[in-house]
Amino acid sequence: MSQSDVIEIEKMDEPANALPEMTLEALPEKMRAAIARAGWATLTPVQARTIPYILAKRDLMIQSRTGSGKTGAFILPILERIDLRRAACQALVLVPTRELARQVTQDAETLCGDMGLRTVAVYGGVGYGPQIEALRGGAHLVIGTPGRVLDHLLKRTLSLDKLEILVFDEADRMLSMGFYPDMKQVQRYLPARPINGYMFSATFPPHVLRLAREFLRQPEVLSLSRDHVHVTDTDHVYYTAPGMDKDRSLIRIIEIENPASAIIFCNTKVKVHYVTVVLQRFGYDADELSADLAQNDRDKVLGRVRQGTLRFLVATDVAARGLDIPELSHVIQYEPPEELEAYIHRAGRTGRAGASGRAISLVAGVEKFELDRIAKRYNIDLQELPLPADADVEAVVSQRVTALLEARLRERDKLQTERSERFVSLARALAEQEDESALIAMLLDDYYQQTLHAPLLPPSTPASAPASALEPAAKKEAGAPRNRQRRRRR
Repeated sequence: MSQSDVIEIEKMDEPANALPEMTLEALPEKMRAAIARAGWATLTPVQARTIPYILAKRDLMIQSRTGSGKTGAFILPILERIDLRRAACQALVLVPTRELARQVTQDAETLCGDMGLRTVAVYGGVGYGPQIEALRGGAHLVIGTPGRVLDHLLKRTLSLDKLEILVFDEADRMLSMGFYPDMKQVQRYLPARPINGYMFSATFPPHVLRLAREFLRQPEVLSLSRDHVHVTDTDHVYYTAPGMDKDRSLIRIIEIENPASAIIFCNTKVKVHYVTVVLQRFGYDADELSADLAQNDRDKVLGRVRQGTLRFLVATDVAARGLDIPELSHVIQYEPPEELEAYIHRAGRTGRAGASGRAISLVAGVEKFELDRIAKRYNIDLQELPLPADADVEAVVSQRVTALLEARLRERDKLQTERSERFVSLARALAEQEDESALIAMLLDDYYQQTLHAPLLPPSTPASAPASALEPAAKKEAGAPRNRQRRRRR
């Protein structure tokens, strides 16, 4: 992370010229009617503090956790700002999953009622027909995943020429799902004039901050997590995992969290080697560091660590002592440390240089008592999370691989598309035969391992942050493909 990033993060506390919180009684009549339709008795903190800035057309980054009422925080002012007489997309909300797209759309429709605002959810894994019909019908508010939004832009069934508001909901999750390339492609279709941008995220690690710099116009920041926790804080969470299933639990947690980079701590070199082998067998970019590792092997591992090219480092406390790993998003403690103060040293390796981080602990049986002692000793607010089930992982992985495949399909030229048509009948036949579904699953698994389990592609740091509004990338990137430029001019 550059020094300018660090300075920028350190300033992120509350906006200058802060606006007073909004009360229910002070809302415009249209918004009060929407709240009455939803049956809300009052505004949540994120709504009371965010709505004034969106109404004032000030770009904003908002740190707020899931379940805080953030959907209402951006839908309500969107209702106020949209011109119902213009049958065009005026607000675009990008979300990481089809479930969230459906949820936000449902909330929007409840708030809109019969006021005449048209909404549509666009996401992959379903047919285009109903989505195209709604878009051509003049949807005012479009809510969708970056990949499917891009598909509609390429098909010219969606135009952003009349766009006024762009919202990134759960930006950290969108990056963990691998949507960054699609988001950059969507940026090419943004209007050249200034529009307002709003980014909601549970955390602001460095790659999310860089994303904000690429898409938002000098955004201000509101932090509403845990009663205004500053963005430099580290989240401390733990999962209770059965001892005999701890290795598989680790895999499921990694799939859900999808860390950009992590160090996984174990107490013994035997456990370090075991965990490393498990990760590698599951296709992860992982390596080990223990005290008795040969110097040549140790130098190779440390070289990858310093270059930031190793995604998962598994190590003991002794082996990791003195290491400075750049932009470490997660620390995972496979087992609590034997010495209480070691927890602080472990967790302190993430959330550096002003960025937020995440410290995850896995505990089984009596290990929970050890973790409680650590939390009490150092006054750490530990949050227990439910252990992801296989169905949870399956849902997330399915959406990721669908998004990746759709992006790959968009890149194919006419000849490649013609060539692949030879296999359409075979694909359909295999899908219809339950005994043959293992072949398709194998191909999908191989593709998923090769793409998503490689080190994540983070947002690049632009040479200079845009000084005006959310500018279309086609205006800034001289190397944009010619066919894209021609399409944009039409």
